[in-house]
Amino acid sequence: MPGAGKSSVGRRLSKRLGLPFVDADEEIEKAAGMSIPDIFAQRGEAEFREGEKRVVARLLQSGPLVLATGGGAFMNAETRAAVAARGVSVWLRADLATLLKRVKKRTDRPLLAQGDPAERLQALLAQRGDTYALADLVVDSRDVMHDTVVEEVVEAVARHLDRHPPATAPDC
Repeated sequence: MPGAGKSSVGRRLSKRLGLPFVDADEEIEKAAGMSIPDIFAQRGEAEFREGEKRVVARLLQSGPLVLATGGGAFMNAETRAAVAARGVSVWLRADLATLLKRVKKRTDRPLLAQGDPAERLQALLAQRGDTYALADLVVDSRDVMHDTVVEEVVEAVARHLDRHPPATAPDC
């Protein structure tokens, strides 16, 4: 969800794990040569989502990394399948009050630009919650130090990998 902490937690997580951090939204802006609000305004959400799907698929091919996807990326079944095939998905779950507090600080969120942000966020939570719950892991993003959430993600990923070790390539 917008305001869940994907970028801020993701940057800290990448440092903790010694992996590169990539923000898919930044990569989409580079690929399109314009900002996400401009993409939405000039090309529409459908075209943005198609570009998002392509960019995320490309990024997943680049090797181990911490990837922050936009809030709508995981809603796409192809993107979910690509993430499942190449990584571990983490839903940074946050309640409405936390999300509202965080999104008030930013003005570049096209899905929240129309109407009341609280109503829009509530609607997005209702639309996306069941799909987000398909993530491999759920970690609550709340009003604590980001490093606390990072540590919880690290622990959750370690437990997950203990139960589901990655497949290894056969010896040739």
